[in-house]
Amino acid sequence: MRKNISSVIQETTFDVGLDQYSTDNGGTSATAAKAAAAAAAAATTTATTTPRKNLERDHHSGLDSNLTTLIDFKKALLEEQKKGEERIQELNNSIESAKKQIDDERVHLEEFRVKLKQTNEQKDTELTRYTEMKTTLTEARNRMKSMDDKGGSAAALKSRRDRYDMSKLTKNLEQIERDIQTKKLTKDEERKLVARSKEIATKLHSLNALHKKEDDYRNMSSQYESLRTKMNKIFDQRSDFGNKIGNLKANLDTLLNLRESFYQDRRTIIRAVREAKAKLEMVETQLNAIQFRKSRQQAAENRQRRQQYQRRQPRDNEERRESLQERARRNRENQERWDIMKEAALKKMSSGEKLTFDEMRLIYDDGSSSD
Repeated sequence: MRKNISSVIQETTFDVGLDQYSTDNGGTSATAAKAAAAAAAAATTTATTTPRKNLERDHHSGLDSNLTTLIDFKKALLEEQKKGEERIQELNNSIESAKKQIDDERVHLEEFRVKLKQTNEQKDTELTRYTEMKTTLTEARNRMKSMDDKGGSAAALKSRRDRYDMSKLTKNLEQIERDIQTKKLTKDEERKLVARSKEIATKLHSLNALHKKEDDYRNMSSQYESLRTKMNKIFDQRSDFGNKIGNLKANLDTLLNLRESFYQDRRTIIRAVREAKAKLEMVETQLNAIQFRKSRQQAAENRQRRQQYQRRQPRDNEERRESLQERARRNRENQERWDIMKEAALKKMSSGEKLTFDEMRLIYDDGSSSD
């Protein structure tokens, strides 16, 4: 194609040269030769630029197609990056929330551990007292049982009946003492009353001692029951704190696993976002390369148009100059014809002949409308 275009240019130039050198003075003018050369150059330029424009158009079409594909891919990557960053922010919030819950659960766990430690210390202290009191209470019960066994079954029954009749025994003792002091008694009667008084006094003393032991036993038993209730409460608290600590540990394990899953998801999404960012950088590089090629092509096209304009400008100036020269020549010819016609009209007027309206215009006009 380029060989054909070059041969067309050479042939056209050779033909124009022959025409220039073969014309005589009355032949084709220089203007016609230049017009023919301009037409040949225009035809050559058209023949040269047509396939080049087709190639450039195809190249532009390919660049535009790649540019559109890359722009769409860039939009998809930006959307993926945006969603990934939003998901990372959501995971960061979830991780912070999980951390806060873990910290709170650990605080509660430490509080329950402290309470459990205090409860265990209280249990150890109270358990010692409880064991000692239980032993003392068992011994006191055994002693009371031994006292009842020594008195015999009938005496024990009578003694137990007399325990609840101390007021009667007290009254009898007081009556016997009054009788001894106030009545006239024989020695035998007085001896019997004194013996009876001693018997009742001994019985009252025994009953008082027994009642005191029973009261002590009841007080001790009451304290034992209170301490046992307290120990049961301590053991219940200890069990409750143990269950709560177990539940808190289970919750902590769940929260720690949840936080680790959040970390894993965040690491995965961060890798995806980084990959998208790397792809974006590659796409940006390709887009910049395409833009650079397009700008270079645009600059080359602008430069080519300027060169074509600069090549065309001398021809346009030459044609404009030739047009002005041609117009000046016509003006001169018209002026000459005007002068000849005006001179003929003046001669006619000087000879006294009748003038027409046009002839009068030729005489009295200044010739500014000679065109």
